[in-house]
Amino acid sequence: MAILVTGGAGFIGSHTCVELLQAGEEIVVFDNLCNSKITAIENVKKITGKDFPFYVADMLDRDAMEKIFTDHKIDEVIHFAGLKAVGESVQMPMEYYYNNIAGTLILTQTMRKFGCKRIVFSSSATVYGSPKTLPIKEDFPLSTTNPYGATKLMIEQILRDIYHSDKTWSVALLRYFNPTGAHESGLIGEDPNGIPNNLMPRLIKVALGQMPAATVYGSDYPTKDGTGVRDYIHVVDLAQGHLAAIKWVREHEECDAFNLGTGTGYSVLELIQALEIASERPMPITYMARREGDIAACYADPTKAKEVLGWEAKLSVGEMCRDAWNYAVKHQ
Repeated sequence: MAILVTGGAGFIGSHTCVELLQAGEEIVVFDNLCNSKITAIENVKKITGKDFPFYVADMLDRDAMEKIFTDHKIDEVIHFAGLKAVGESVQMPMEYYYNNIAGTLILTQTMRKFGCKRIVFSSSATVYGSPKTLPIKEDFPLSTTNPYGATKLMIEQILRDIYHSDKTWSVALLRYFNPTGAHESGLIGEDPNGIPNNLMPRLIKVALGQMPAATVYGSDYPTKDGTGVRDYIHVVDLAQGHLAAIKWVREHEECDAFNLGTGTGYSVLELIQALEIASERPMPITYMARREGDIAACYADPTKAKEVLGWEAKLSVGEMCRDAWNYAVKHQ
């Protein structure tokens, strides 16, 4: 009996593996390492002192997926695997649709074949499009402003349709906001291959002197300081949300969506200021035009996750910056 973690070498996946192992769960992990590193798996083992099977595999490879399910008794799946950059998805829509949707179909077909009907899906607040009011609740209208978000929304619909076709499935759709931070050990954190897409790793490179300035896309949004506002959540809080969701899918034969966020919106400039404090380094800023597909503000109403899953975020934006900086200094 084990939990299969797809994309488990990634930023959120690796932290979730730590929380699962520390909670006494058995896990099996695969990742194609297209935007992650094998060292994350090695460091998960160091942090927890536990071993687990790891496969370098792609969810588009049906034979590889079936081998994993043949070799192990998989009872639940936490599904992180997928391409995930908003800007890149606008430039490469075909690759995003093919990888994320076809890969999920192969994964769920394999699950059905082997009688595994419990899944926790890594969705995103991008499924809310450009919300008319804030904070965002789970029953808000769903739409997307970019291909990445569209794949998340389509996969949510696929999983809902699977559930409606067979109500012995259990599906948790976790719509999370803006993960950042790192494990307090400094052994795992956000370490993308190539040029970072997310804000925090870009800011870290500026603080380390590896980039000349923090690029802020858009200074004319209708927000407190003109920059985009997001609900930043510590990756460890987020990982613990997946542990709560696993417990929920074991106890329910339902399909439901949950926001995982703090409920507080911080602007880009506020995040920069928090990192300046954590790193004790000033950060020059370059303002650029808004990016296509971005929205002005986005933050959660996390009430439902607290009431139904018994989960809530506990770590502050200062702690997010402290832990992200600690990881960066150890890995520069």
